Amino acid sequence: MSNTRLSALFLSMTILCGMQGCHSGSSNSNSGGGLITQPSNGVTLQSAFPQLSGFTKPILALQAPSDNSMWYVVEQTGHIRRFGSSSSTTTSTEVIDISARVDSTSGSEMGLLGMAFHPSFPTDHRVFLSYTANVSGTYVSRISSFTSPDNGVTLDPNSEAILLTVNQPAGENNHKGGNLQFGSDGYLYIGFGDGGGGGDVHGSIGNGQNLNILLGKILRIDVGNMNATTYTIPANNTFTGNPLCGTSGGGGSQACPEIYAYGFRNPWRFNFDRTTDTLWVGDVGQGAWEEIDIVNKGGNYGWRCYEGNHVYNTSGCSGSSYVSPVVEYDHSHGDVAVIGGYVYRGITSTKTIGKYIFGDEASGRIWSIPTTSSSPAVTELIDSSYAISSFAQGNDGELYAIDYAGGRLYKLVFN
Repeated sequence: MSNTRLSALFLSMTILCGMQGCHSGSSNSNSGGGLITQPSNGVTLQSAFPQLSGFTKPILALQAPSDNSMWYVVEQTGHIRRFGSSSSTTTSTEVIDISARVDSTSGSEMGLLGMAFHPSFPTDHRVFLSYTANVSGTYVSRISSFTSPDNGVTLDPNSEAILLTVNQPAGENNHKGGNLQFGSDGYLYIGFGDGGGGGDVHGSIGNGQNLNILLGKILRIDVGNMNATTYTIPANNTFTGNPLCGTSGGGGSQACPEIYAYGFRNPWRFNFDRTTDTLWVGDVGQGAWEEIDIVNKGGNYGWRCYEGNHVYNTSGCSGSSYVSPVVEYDHSHGDVAVIGGYVYRGITSTKTIGKYIFGDEASGRIWSIPTTSSSPAVTELIDSSYAISSFAQGNDGELYAIDYAGGRLYKLVFN
């Protein structure tokens, strides 16, 4: 395998639970083990933009709503670049540089970590970014909106409106999450890890299980219209009516109303199925188990009580039901950090439509599972040499893998 792969340091994360089932503490039939599956030779990774120079620490790629002509790449260092969608494109231009605001400590999981266009972009000209900052020696995560004066060519760095702030544990530079996605309900979904360190040793029960803090959660907020100066809470969130946690830096004495689901270690990448609206999450594990989850409102996905289907640390755990993973796998075959992907909704492979595609950052392996089974069979599509930081989905439904170390995008060509 190539030595260009990232070390496990970049994305060492975890969580638990998934397909509407309850957690028993023992492996279920879809545990996956080491994911020794029947390789299908089902995918070729084709350089999508071979004439472009490589990007610096790319962690995300996306297109604006209803604009198939351009791609955007988010660089962990605080830069966003834009380029034409033709495979022959040769140049990219800078959309925004907020590197002076971003703390992307070398070798850490901090930096510019998420980006989402407003669903009505460019009519609503806001773009939302998730990044970590160092404020007077304290790490914080911010969710901010920026406006584009030119339909996405640039973002105005002076237009920043900080919507939500989360204080991060002192000295910890990993497990920051950072993914952003708008659901079909028009609300913004936000992922945060447990705050870093090993084993979620924060407080008596860990941040993942503490409902009074935003870490270790997936949040859902209403960003309002273009004139909004703050966010509000969707009427059917679980803890609606309680004081906001994200305007005070994080915690309080009541359950945070922003919480959509909880019990995560580091939900690095999550995405909605375009057809069913199902929310799929790859939650990176502690040291033994990686997992794929289907996330529903109010669900408890188990961390730190469980890692996957396995007891991790039940001290202080309430004994409530935890949602079980759709798939879990161990680290026995070079896998270290799950990278959540997408349900394929493209047009070039009818055989793959409706299958969920995901991978592992350390091993470079990519798998698929059917989305219609509670105990899905796992198929290995390719054992690649790339350090996969994220997958991307074009407006046409086709899928791409992002190589963090090599700085390039690869299209998944299904055989």
